[in-house]
Amino acid sequence: MLESTIFVIRFNIMRNNFIFFCLILFLFSCSSEKLNKQDLKIFKYNQANGISSLDPAFARNQANIWATAQLFNGLVQVDENLAIKPSIAKSWASSEDGKSFTFILRDDVYFQNDDLFPNGKGRRVVASDFVYSFNRIIDKKVASTGAWIFNGKVIDNEPFKALNDSTFQIELKNAFRPILGILSMPYCFVVPKEVVNHYGKDFRAHPVGTGAFKLKVWEEGTALVALKNENYFETENDNKLPYLDGFKVTFIENKKMEFLNFMKGDLDMISGIDKSFLNQIFDVNGNLTSEYADKIELYKKPYLNTEYLGIKYQENTSPLQNKKLRQALNYCFNRKEMIQYLRKNIGYPASAGFVPKGLASFNEEKVKGYTFQPEKAKKLLEEANYTGEEIVLQTVESYKDIAMFISNQAKDVGLNIKVELAQSSILREWMSQGKTDFFRASWIADYPDAENYLSLFYSKNGAPPNYTRFSNQDFDLL
Repeated sequence: MLESTIFVIRFNIMRNNFIFFCLILFLFSCSSEKLNKQDLKIFKYNQANGISSLDPAFARNQANIWATAQLFNGLVQVDENLAIKPSIAKSWASSEDGKSFTFILRDDVYFQNDDLFPNGKGRRVVASDFVYSFNRIIDKKVASTGAWIFNGKVIDNEPFKALNDSTFQIELKNAFRPILGILSMPYCFVVPKEVVNHYGKDFRAHPVGTGAFKLKVWEEGTALVALKNENYFETENDNKLPYLDGFKVTFIENKKMEFLNFMKGDLDMISGIDKSFLNQIFDVNGNLTSEYADKIELYKKPYLNTEYLGIKYQENTSPLQNKKLRQALNYCFNRKEMIQYLRKNIGYPASAGFVPKGLASFNEEKVKGYTFQPEKAKKLLEEANYTGEEIVLQTVESYKDIAMFISNQAKDVGLNIKVELAQSSILREWMSQGKTDFFRASWIADYPDAENYLSLFYSKNGAPPNYTRFSNQDFDLL
């Protein structure tokens, strides 16, 4: 994950361009890090979509990741420049053929105190903990949403080994350059076997990790509070981390109410805002208006996120099975105007393929995607013998404006797209189960490599990430 340096809390943020490449917007109220009645520095933010699990094996979305990343650690982590740096592993080396990676662990990393440990004291993390944690990811009985990360990459028999307490080894089928990036993902955070075995599936609400914060209370749908782990191992400039005493997450679903709470000082940060406030807060260039310039601190950072329209590749009963019709869809709407008018130029039109800006391999000179060419779209529809059949695009309320923009411009070239709204949890389930033919989705990078985006179309991957069920032998070989 990409680690933000915006917070002292050191939130890890990256973690899923057809439509646009986003800029991440962090708005900080001027009361940030306001002391509460106990004189504790508690950082407060809201998670409108809720948190479904604090178990790293199910850190499948941004909401889960932001909280989980504060409670656990992995072998490695990513800095603000997308470079891999040590975490629990203090060093590592690869074999000459690139098929084996050996990690030397720190000897001062302990699981957080918990009653399930002898005398309630957290024990030291050893290499066998990573063997257990990684095998758990690929265990079909666990059904981790991250099982795909090692799919086809590690050997079939004992891919993870503890050579001794301080030495952990991974064996790959073939050399795979992005493996260190994968190991920085929350799925690869280390967990204690005895605690997981005790709680079973309820480990999701009883997390015990090595992170800078330890869960204090989680009233689902109301609030989550985590407090400082006094035994945390990391430092910064010889200062012991974390600097904060804790963080609190609320679960206000209404984005308008979230913003009002933010302006009252009840929240220290919000990421993105309700569309109804866009014109009031931002000018045409996505900068703060004079009314809010002295009330809000605005941070803009590249956000490795691709928003896209997904078309199911297999068993699709819609007219989109026709390639020329799909091409017409790509040419029929103006991405530049969509970003300008609907998002105040916060984001980039995706005219250079699926991999977003911000990655080293992004190259809009070499990669030519689709641009707005309505006449070409009309010609393709004629060649496809399209006769106006209705095509249903399923999306969520927060992206209705974008879906309607596409639908209206598609209508101008003769393409009949009907927009249907669904709850986000239901739409995600439909996408996972292959019950929707045409849908709006997004992918926030799990690790800083273009391969992560291309993995959405690798046929051996399930959903996630291959929600479209795309399958092409030539692509797989590449």
